[in-house]
Amino acid sequence: MASITATPNVALTSTASSSRGISWGRYALVALATVIASVFANVVVYYLGAAAVGYNSGFIVLANPSGIVLFTVVPAIVATLLYAALLRFARRPERIFTVIAAIVFVVTTIPDFTYIPTVPGATNGQTTILVLTHVVAAAVIVGMLTKLSRPQAR
Repeated sequence: MASITATPNVALTSTASSSRGISWGRYALVALATVIASVFANVVVYYLGAAAVGYNSGFIVLANPSGIVLFTVVPAIVATLLYAALLRFARRPERIFTVIAAIVFVVTTIPDFTYIPTVPGATNGQTTILVLTHVVAAAVIVGMLTKLSRPQAR
């Protein structure tokens, strides 16, 4: 009798955790690649922006690329953890993640349009570069996580 009840529980447990075919080892690699790619992309944007518009030395926000790195790596890590939780617990993780990412994108650009123009040394070109870093980070993070983390067919 014990073996009859133990077998379905084991089957349910293994089926539930692998029902979507998520390889968590592969996901960890995709998450790491996502963080690295988003940071790299934004550093490229930073240097291209410096060449295109030049940065006012009094504008502390773009004084050096470390700010861009920090403000990309932290949200990218949070995004990978959020998406992992959605993959595990949500019925439609891609859609939910994309909606959350869109909301976060809009909220995080609000200071670029309201506060940043009041910072000493800010120019329209520098503000544009900051907004562009948000666009690039969002595109890389959402694109890589939702496309490269799809469940594998078994």
